Amino acid sequence: MHSGGMLASWKFSNFKDGVFAEYFHVNDVDGNMAILPESIDDVSGVMLCDMIPTGFHGVELADVQFGDKVLVIGIGPVGLMSVAGAAIRGASEIYAVGSRPNCIEIAKKFGATHIINYRNESIEEQVMNLTSGNDVDKVVIAGGDVDTFATAINVLKPGGKIGNVNYIGEGDYIKIPRVEWGCGMGHKQIAAGLMPGGRLRMEKLISLIETKRICPSRLVTHQFHGFDKVEEALLMMKDKPKDLIKPIVFID
Repeated sequence: MHSGGMLASWKFSNFKDGVFAEYFHVNDVDGNMAILPESIDDVSGVMLCDMIPTGFHGVELADVQFGDKVLVIGIGPVGLMSVAGAAIRGASEIYAVGSRPNCIEIAKKFGATHIINYRNESIEEQVMNLTSGNDVDKVVIAGGDVDTFATAINVLKPGGKIGNVNYIGEGDYIKIPRVEWGCGMGHKQIAAGLMPGGRLRMEKLISLIETKRICPSRLVTHQFHGFDKVEEALLMMKDKPKDLIKPIVFID
């Protein structure tokens, strides 16, 4: 991932020819590809490439433990899988931040115990009300911007941990409120990273689908058929219509 420099492996996605082709090359195929069992449908299998491992990595970075109260900021497809991952890890209460009805519905099915609609009231105020002023143990950031970290710090208990898997594409600085951070001595940690990959990890995630611990196909709201529909699906992801969670394209 970071061999040869920070995010050096991105050269395989940003500069190397992509996979929207009849044939494509995979680096170290034995280490990076897993066999999808016949018992798992292709729709669920596609989610193993990014949504599941990224969402779960946010939970790993936050070090969610049994009985933790967890806030998940952003419940797009990645955040929804963070909700599912936090539930599997044993979180007692999961506060999911989002406003789209279809995402809220899936968040509840994946284990969210409370929904926080940031359009109604500030996230901080709603967390304070729901926890009776006690804040949360862990925060997973799966959406937002440079200001989102301040929100996470504000609602995090001393000794708590933030796991970020959200790509911050704009802004020069991440803002951390000094006092709420304990003036640097509150043991409030921030861990951020790109999802790990590899065959072994993929096979472990496959086993969670096989045993019905997760149902990633629920993320798919739009299906296209035909290679010529790839561009349409990509533009849909860019435009983000209100009823979208995740589109897929079947190459018939």
